[in-house]
Amino acid sequence: MNNKLLISIVGPTCVGKTYLSLFLAKNLKTEILSNDSRQFYKELKIGTSKPTVKELKLITHHFIGNKSIYQDYNAKLFEIDFLNKIKILFKKYNILIMVGGSGLYEKAALEGLSEIPKINLNIRNELIFNFKKNGIQFLQKELKTLYCFNKNNIKNIDLNNPRRLIRYIEIVKSTGKSPSFFFKKKNKKRNFNIIQIGLFLKKEIIHLNINNRVDNMIKNGLLNEVKEFYSNKNLKSLQTIGYKEIFNFLDKKNKSKFDKIIDLIKYNTKKYAKRQLTWYKKNKKIIWYDPCQKYKILNFIEKKWVILDSNQ
Repeated sequence: MNNKLLISIVGPTCVGKTYLSLFLAKNLKTEILSNDSRQFYKELKIGTSKPTVKELKLITHHFIGNKSIYQDYNAKLFEIDFLNKIKILFKKYNILIMVGGSGLYEKAALEGLSEIPKINLNIRNELIFNFKKNGIQFLQKELKTLYCFNKNNIKNIDLNNPRRLIRYIEIVKSTGKSPSFFFKKKNKKRNFNIIQIGLFLKKEIIHLNINNRVDNMIKNGLLNEVKEFYSNKNLKSLQTIGYKEIFNFLDKKNKSKFDKIIDLIKYNTKKYAKRQLTWYKKNKKIIWYDPCQKYKILNFIEKKWVILDSNQ
């Protein structure tokens, strides 16, 4: 497959990735693969901003609604599924489009991930129990105790993210080694060519788009969708923006009026968009465009493909 080309479209939420992917797939006469970890789940129809029914009919998509929220799924499994899928699709197409905002899943597809260390489930369950009982301060203290010999080990850890804290602590306690021991490894060389296209807009426009998207989700019935899955609120697949805030509201943990919950969803989505952009900005291979430059992007891809094809 050394003469094949994968176009990866990345960027923060609400920047226009879906629209560009449809435009490129139509003009390049190909199909789209999603790496958006929220859109894998077939039960979540409103809060994940999946492509519309019309868009799915226009272009064939893969990894949209292909999993259930009750299935245990992660980036490593996605890597396996993705590589199996493109092996089949590259027999039919020279160029494929991948799109999404889940940085880890994109990395899994393009570079591969390290083997996941085996975790002692008793340690994980104990950490979760203590977190629910004592709050995030327990996890922060536990992590700092583990790394007291070298504070540099925790400088890049989000100390306000309980899932991330639990993950780091359980690895250290289960294996006796730092997570970096497992995750510092050379990237896997793929046997297809890759172009990474990043989309950007002014922060004010992104925020306006986020506000409009959340308002539309609420209008389309997000509250009722979340209520439907309330009994399964602890599922890993439901620990995502939009669902978490409403679960807390239904728990009465958040005593604000629902209008305040909507504002909180918007605020957390904006923070997530900022984290996405920070992640992607570290990758110097990404070529950045304004989403309005769709013909310029198409022309760039076509020229690159001519060069690649002529070298075969």
